[in-house]
Amino acid sequence: MNVKKFLAMGLAAVMAAAVLSGCGGNAAKDGGPSDKGKIVVGLDDNFPPMGFKDENNEIVGFDIDLAKEAAKRMGREVEFKAIDWSSKEAELKSGRVDVLWNGLDITEKRKENMLFSDPYMDNRQILFVKKGTTGITDEKSLAGKVVGTQSAGTAEEYMDKSDFFKKQVKEVKKYPDYVAAFMDLENGRVDAIVGDEITGRYYMSKHPDTIEAVDTAIGEISMFGIAFRKDDQKLRDEVQKVLNDMREDGTMAKISEKWFGKNITK
Repeated sequence: MNVKKFLAMGLAAVMAAAVLSGCGGNAAKDGGPSDKGKIVVGLDDNFPPMGFKDENNEIVGFDIDLAKEAAKRMGREVEFKAIDWSSKEAELKSGRVDVLWNGLDITEKRKENMLFSDPYMDNRQILFVKKGTTGITDEKSLAGKVVGTQSAGTAEEYMDKSDFFKKQVKEVKKYPDYVAAFMDLENGRVDAIVGDEITGRYYMSKHPDTIEAVDTAIGEISMFGIAFRKDDQKLRDEVQKVLNDMREDGTMAKISEKWFGKNITK
């Protein structure tokens, strides 16, 4: 065999190996993270106490602690990626994130496009008002009022389908996050907020003199779950197994107590 022919054969072998390696990489990307690859968690980073930036600009929260512990037990690296929450399904489907883990309600509509973990926490939508407000006691008492909520959330979905909110509520204001909504409540720009109890009560704990809760559920009680791509059953099952272990050994309860003062996980 002459040298030129030998070199040509060697180059062809290298090119073939590169092609095969590239195909393998794309397949892993298309099918989700590899068995020990990094998991990219998509979240709204202004959703306390589930996931938000602290005074040091670090992303912290209940779901953050939960995801970090789960990833540690799985032997994986985890990256938290702030996304436009109103485009969360597109971010997941495109592969820019591997999971949505940020106080996401499980709904039948969402289950059409996403694969969910088992529920790990109940979530109610309740009313929040400015301290000292009277006359707002339940859903019907919102007639003629200006009501705020977060866009792309469960409360918005409920109100968009409700004839009462369409016809009898003066105005429904939608905000990019609950922090902006509660600030407007404090400043008197809205009469009440319909929002996640968990988020609202955490905000209340930081502003005890300005905000109070009306302990009345609005709409159905929902449940939080972790969302995966529809074809990512393997990753879903791997995460679920770790969550089950964390529930059984008390780790999930400890994380809940840190953020909420008691165990409110399922």
